Amino acid sequence: MTTGEKIAFLRKKIGITQEQMAEILGVSRQSVSRWEIDMAFPETEKLIKLSKLLRCSIDYLLNDQASLPQESDTKLSIRTAYEFIRDCGYFFLATTSDSKPNQRPMGMIYCDEEFLYIATDKRKKLFSEILENPNVSLASYNLHTRKWIRVSARAVKETSITVYQEMVEMFPGLKQKYIGEEEVFFVILKICVDAIEMD
Repeated sequence: MTTGEKIAFLRKKIGITQEQMAEILGVSRQSVSRWEIDMAFPETEKLIKLSKLLRCSIDYLLNDQASLPQESDTKLSIRTAYEFIRDCGYFFLATTSDSKPNQRPMGMIYCDEEFLYIATDKRKKLFSEILENPNVSLASYNLHTRKWIRVSARAVKETSITVYQEMVEMFPGLKQKYIGEEEVFFVILKICVDAIEMD
């Protein structure tokens, strides 16, 4: 495979478009397109960013003979967990309060390369339970594949404007629900993943 073919293959594998890749790397979509058809070559700075984004070595991208290390079946990525949950369309979030487990169905979830994020309301019991004990578990079941995913994690309040904007754009209903004075009750929780299991 050429460098361009590898970039295209890995971009599709992580599930982003040429436009999204261009935005992340700070280049035009045409630049990404030209890289992928081997009409242009990324600068060194962009190669470094590409290797991080595509989760591969620079050597793999540059060397025709280098092969991509096989992903271990035992180590599931946060992106894999996110995509599994999004395919299911829902997940259950379990918390603990007064030594009693509480589980509730949820649907809104967002992911970057390091964390999962969920949105809730500061007035809900869920938020007070997480303040009391940040250890949580997410679980989802895919009816078509008959597979489960379980994510053990810690939930902490997220204050990033970027994550806020991404979630509101992804789930427009949040903007409609939390306007004016109500916005102070909107909170995003960052899910710091400790372990992911899939059956």
